[in-house]
Amino acid sequence: MASILITGASKGLGRATAVELAKRGHRVVATARDPRTLDGLDVDRRLRLDVTDQAGVDTAVEQAGEIDILISNAGVIFAASVEASPAAEIERLYAQNTVGAIRVTQALLPQMRRRRKGRLLFVSSVAGRTVLPGNAAYAATKWALECFAETLAVELGGFGVDVGIAEPGPISSGALDDMLTYTLPGDPYAALFAGGGIPAEMMISPEQAATSLADLAEQPAIPLRVPLGPVAEHVIAARDSAPYDRPFLPA
Repeated sequence: MASILITGASKGLGRATAVELAKRGHRVVATARDPRTLDGLDVDRRLRLDVTDQAGVDTAVEQAGEIDILISNAGVIFAASVEASPAAEIERLYAQNTVGAIRVTQALLPQMRRRRKGRLLFVSSVAGRTVLPGNAAYAATKWALECFAETLAVELGGFGVDVGIAEPGPISSGALDDMLTYTLPGDPYAALFAGGGIPAEMMISPEQAATSLADLAEQPAIPLRVPLGPVAEHVIAARDSAPYDRPFLPA
């Protein structure tokens, strides 16, 4: 049994992962900005943790006790062309998706280093390796997160702490159904977004993705990057085989 802290556990993938790991007998510490959203989760601890609040992170980590595995899942998204993306909103995404993940990691690393044992699992995205029109800000936060995570894998190699980056494709959690969107007057980029939403058959369920995350938590050793779901596997394989001297768009 491992002691596992999950950020962003109020809904979607984070909540499904908390449920799956608890079923497997692990000690799960589920966290969210509003701990009331964790009601009903049958886990060891339900704690308030806002990844953008350093004092709150420190308090939650202290309350959580000894943690073997961090599943860094908290994140937000919006859709907009680069020109239409408000700078303040870009900063908000970086604060939560990237800096927030590193803030929690920094709070947990001292205890993991002392024990010379631990695992950091970062939930990135297929967008952490590719781009789509209207998705620049979110993708950029995930590209940046993957940079930090890969650097951590190098820095922590001699301390018994390993690092994994999960790269799910689209998940049917509802987060993409009514996404916050920004456009310009007369929207000159409208034609780029005319294709509509992601077909349901291309999505994996939160439970499917949670099973994969739980498997990664339990494996004796993990690869640095793991695509989750057939769409992610296909798109990332195509990205890896495509040239880097021009933009790549998933087919």
